Amino acid sequence: MGQGQWTEVDAFLSSLLVGEDQALAEATAAAQRAGLPPISVSAAQGKLLYLLAKTLGAKRVLEIGTLGGYSAIWMARALPKDGHLVSLEYSPRHAEVASGNIARAGLVGIVEIRVGAAAESLPKLAAEGGEPFDMVFIDADKGGYPDYLDWSLQLTRPGGLIVADNVVRGGAVADGLSRDPNVQGVRSYLEKVAADPRLEGTVMQTVGVKGYDGLSIARVLD
Repeated sequence: MGQGQWTEVDAFLSSLLVGEDQALAEATAAAQRAGLPPISVSAAQGKLLYLLAKTLGAKRVLEIGTLGGYSAIWMARALPKDGHLVSLEYSPRHAEVASGNIARAGLVGIVEIRVGAAAESLPKLAAEGGEPFDMVFIDADKGGYPDYLDWSLQLTRPGGLIVADNVVRGGAVADGLSRDPNVQGVRSYLEKVAADPRLEGTVMQTVGVKGYDGLSIARVLD
């Protein structure tokens, strides 16, 4: 099996179980027109995030890394009318594209995009002293993952989930000698998940239209 077959199977499963409406399709198209990197989650992964948030009964979600807003749309749709999703995005250009996509999806007022480095936005968010988040989705610069985990733990309620994307790196995560900063970042992240007594977690390896990678899912203990 290889990429061609993974993509074919992903397309079949997505058409059968996931589906994409006009807002999601336009979010992808708008990101492509704007020249954003094609690194959004797949449709199947977006549906997984939706199901996780829905199963949690989430009212508040934090996303670290907005890109074009595709994953934010999926997660925001799982929230009640009084729910709130805060998405942190470093690039003003990406945030602009995402804002348009969020508006077309009818999610203005539910999704809030904050522009700036997450390393600066997260302490500000914590200082605001708002209600804890039910779920955090981390999909940003891999070198920042370990710090993002620390802040996520401060901001997430007991019983909540912290999900991190792109942690398998095509299998490179198993290479302890890798000098790739992205690999080093996700390895450090996973080691912190494993060592922290406040967390229980696992990693699901994935194949599909996004290639070979994986998701870390960690639950904050009660």
